[in-house]
Amino acid sequence: MPKRAATLPLALPPREFGVAASQWLSSAIRSEILEGRLRPGGRLPATRDLARQYALSRGTVVSAFDRLRAEGYVEAGVGSGTYVSRVLPDDLLHVSRRPLARAPVAGTPRRRLSRFGRRIRPFPGYSFGALRAFRTDQPALDLFPADLWAKVASRRLRRVTTRLLYGSPPLGYPPLQEAVAAYLGASRGVRCRPDQIAIISGVQEALDLTARLLLEPGDRVCIESPGYVGAVLAFEAAGARVTPVPVDGEGMTAPPPRFRSVRLAYVTPGHQFPLGVCMSLRRRLAVLEWARATGAMVFEDDYDSEYRYAGRPLPSLQGLDRHGLVLFAGSFSKVLFPAIRLGYLLVPPDLVDRFAAVKSVASRHAPLLDQAVLCDFITEGHFGRHVRRMREIYAERRAVLLDAAREQLGGLLEIVGVEAGLQTAGRLGEGLDGATAAKAAAARDVEVTPLSRYAFGRQVPEGLQLGFAAVDAAEIRRGVRDLAAALEPLRARPAHGGVPA
Repeated sequence: MPKRAATLPLALPPREFGVAASQWLSSAIRSEILEGRLRPGGRLPATRDLARQYALSRGTVVSAFDRLRAEGYVEAGVGSGTYVSRVLPDDLLHVSRRPLARAPVAGTPRRRLSRFGRRIRPFPGYSFGALRAFRTDQPALDLFPADLWAKVASRRLRRVTTRLLYGSPPLGYPPLQEAVAAYLGASRGVRCRPDQIAIISGVQEALDLTARLLLEPGDRVCIESPGYVGAVLAFEAAGARVTPVPVDGEGMTAPPPRFRSVRLAYVTPGHQFPLGVCMSLRRRLAVLEWARATGAMVFEDDYDSEYRYAGRPLPSLQGLDRHGLVLFAGSFSKVLFPAIRLGYLLVPPDLVDRFAAVKSVASRHAPLLDQAVLCDFITEGHFGRHVRRMREIYAERRAVLLDAAREQLGGLLEIVGVEAGLQTAGRLGEGLDGATAAKAAAARDVEVTPLSRYAFGRQVPEGLQLGFAAVDAAEIRRGVRDLAAALEPLRARPAHGGVPA
């Protein structure tokens, strides 16, 4: 394993009066090692640099290093410097090490947080455990053309210019804005100019920017129920009152006329999260008419829309909008890979300057080199080929899941034939509840998510969300088999701990 270089200047405690310089230096470095600030394998500064920093003779520093080496705290690398020993002396194993940067509980000051600081709640991240059926919200990362991405990135970096290293306007790298606008116009039917595209880290940032710009504490926001937890967290952090709106077979129902005080509605019309239904054209027009009549804005989250397997593609809400009411957002994290952290937010023309201002204050701009690589990946045709290839693979995996479910989950879980996306949902049989089912499935190494986790202030049918994109056909079949084995005993179990008849 290569040694980690740590050659920044050392910040050592002051030398006490009367203590020899060599003794002080060796004792100070020993304490840094004991307390964990100098880690095993870390490189120490060169003796000349250390002598210059503390106005010591180089011989004094060499003497201190020799003492530490004799005690086993440091070791010399041939021709490469001095390092903290990877295996410390035995007596160090019994030293009580103080935790770093953590004050005693009794001394922790009372923090005066803002109202935002008191409201904010963490958003759960990705699962990093072993991949298994039926992990949701994850593409097939093992099939991503990493070598091709590296080739595109390497070529871009070899040709990097000073201008590219400098930065970009707040809303993003103009060539990428143009590429995204062309892509969305062709594939999603949106109507926009490139300067209406804000390049952001993803939909979560789009929600945060929108909340900062459009919402005041106490404003009402409508959101689908069941729906996306990340949207609820962003709006509640802004102090908004979240009002759930039910979802049926046509998507989110249009908010009733009494909802005239609503400032914003969050919808996923292309592929409702988590149920997977597609909002009908009739319902889309009704939502837009409600927004026009009330003056509310609509946030259209177009997640996973690239992967459509059945049915006619319907125009986006933004493409149907003629009054500048829709904010349209999407992300490349599910299409390419989660770590890319790049997405887009399409804003009405009159709000472009306002969004540019809030973006400039929040994060200046998205990482420019990543934007440039993504732009090349799109304009050279690699993005389109990757999407077409993955659509075919995901369609096959979806078919495997539906076929296996029909054969083995009858009466236990009725899975919806979802038309798009990386996952689907299923309704549990009578007497089964999602939380208990998920726990039983986990005991058999199967990941499912209860739909109740996405309910806000209203009941939803008992069901499960299952991902099919991230794992291959064999793992999907294994997952269905073990899920059926997990659910079958629950169906036979009497409610409320009673005795079977």
